[in-house]
Amino acid sequence: MYKIMYKSLFAITILFAACTAKTEEKKVVAETHDPNLVEFSQDQYNNANVQLGKVSMTNLGSYIKASGTLDVPPNQFISITAPYGGTIKSTPVIEGKYIRKGEVIAVIENPEFLQMQQDYMESSSQLSFLKQDMARQEELVKENIAAKKSLQRAGSEYNSMIARVEGLKSKLRLANINPASVKSGNFTSRVSIHAPISGYITHVYSNVGKYVGPNEVLADMANTKNILVKVKVFEKDLPRVKMNQRIRFKATGDSVERIAKIFLIGKDIDVDRTAQVSGRLINPAPSLIPGMFINAIIEIGASETTALPQQAVVQSGGRNYIFVLDEDKSNEDVAQNAKDQDSTADKHIKFKRIEVGITVTENGFTGVQLPSNFNMESKVVIKGAYDLLSKMNNTEEEE
Repeated sequence: MYKIMYKSLFAITILFAACTAKTEEKKVVAETHDPNLVEFSQDQYNNANVQLGKVSMTNLGSYIKASGTLDVPPNQFISITAPYGGTIKSTPVIEGKYIRKGEVIAVIENPEFLQMQQDYMESSSQLSFLKQDMARQEELVKENIAAKKSLQRAGSEYNSMIARVEGLKSKLRLANINPASVKSGNFTSRVSIHAPISGYITHVYSNVGKYVGPNEVLADMANTKNILVKVKVFEKDLPRVKMNQRIRFKATGDSVERIAKIFLIGKDIDVDRTAQVSGRLINPAPSLIPGMFINAIIEIGASETTALPQQAVVQSGGRNYIFVLDEDKSNEDVAQNAKDQDSTADKHIKFKRIEVGITVTENGFTGVQLPSNFNMESKVVIKGAYDLLSKMNNTEEEE
């Protein structure tokens, strides 16, 4: 009986020890597979030339994120029209083409132009006759041969004809027909529409053979030398926006960061609780086109924030990380003495990867947003962080 009990107790003891060993083994395996831990041997640590430091409070530029578009002032965006309409006989413009002031946009033909010129010539001839008639009436009145009433009638007719001639002359100029050329007998049924400013053609609404009515738009053009930046700022951020602050932005597809200065702050809040802020571009570029979407930040001055050297923050999978020395005391002692040649070769140093947010990068420092439970006394890898990230990625691939 005692032998049976002894054997049973011995078997239970062995089974319990085996289970305990398996549990410990599972714990070890779980620890070695922590995705946020990376482990260096002392030799690897020495070769990586890792340097440790701490998070510090640093004065960095504060900013407001915004988005918007590029635009031009209203007086630099022109819709070109034909005042009297007609059939388009030629048009050399295409969208995107640069046109200098005075260049021909289109040639329009309209028989009414001939009638206008004929009316002008007839009225000019009548004006000459009425002028002579008024002079004769003045002489007759002086000699008491004619009544003053006749002189007054002649003067009225003469003045009315002057008004008519001047009106027809203005119409001819509006149609871009030279009245002096008409007086020389050079009639034309075609007129040219010229560019009022220099700039790029943004839209073309006409083609050869099309009839365009009076004041119908033929094309739009914009002068991009005075391009503006227009961004939307939320009302909660408006009190921090001031005149002459810098707007740093990148247009869609443009890798160059450009600068504008605020010259106008909107006073109207839209339904999305934003106001428009406008800035003038400091160095305009031909590649910038009105209507382009931009991502921007408005610099609002320096403020004290938690920061690390720029190379301490690494990116992986679209996220930002830093590495801190594992808080284990023995591990900390190893790291402090890692350069000591007498250290044993089997010692290992562990680092923990921590996700952080970033704000602004300036003068070699990057502002970081740390987890709420972060220990400000932690030793952070400020040099060699990419080596740790590379080793972590390689270890994951091997597993």
